[in-house]
Amino acid sequence: MSALQLFSLVPLFGMLCIAAVIDWRERRIPNWLTLLSVASGIAGSFLAGHVAGPSEALLGMIVGFAIPFVLFVMGALGGGDVKLLAGVGAWLGPVGAVKVFLAAAVVGMIIVLIQSAKQKRLSALFRNSAVLTVNLVNIDILGADAVCETGKACRSIERPLPYAVPILVAVLLVIGATT
Repeated sequence: MSALQLFSLVPLFGMLCIAAVIDWRERRIPNWLTLLSVASGIAGSFLAGHVAGPSEALLGMIVGFAIPFVLFVMGALGGGDVKLLAGVGAWLGPVGAVKVFLAAAVVGMIIVLIQSAKQKRLSALFRNSAVLTVNLVNIDILGADAVCETGKACRSIERPLPYAVPILVAVLLVIGATT
């Protein structure tokens, strides 16, 4: 990744920092911020030195939205998280969106494990994870509605994970790995 491409990502880093702080405090990401990340990613794709061109930005936005949308339907992610990942996809393209999604999942898992351990709820986390896994494997028998309801009912920690934090860390890791 060139120095110009890194410089072009400064607004994305700024928006992700703001999203992480707000999500940490309020456990929500404002629509104005997620929409700004999508719009600026697509608009920026027309400028020289941008990481993703216009078609990649649109496809990245779609991929960044579609992959976490499944987790949103299951109650595992909030709508702001999905829209924020769509914005990341608009900036980084479809491959970048997938890489960030996977890295954020790992970072999020580590944070949840630490948070559960601090709250002495590791056994609940493992039990709920096993129940969800069994339900997902048997989705054809149970139906998608039952799996979604189980996902929403299985809470292992007191407060939901502020997913903008793992997204920010994941973007930094993915960008750092490509430089």
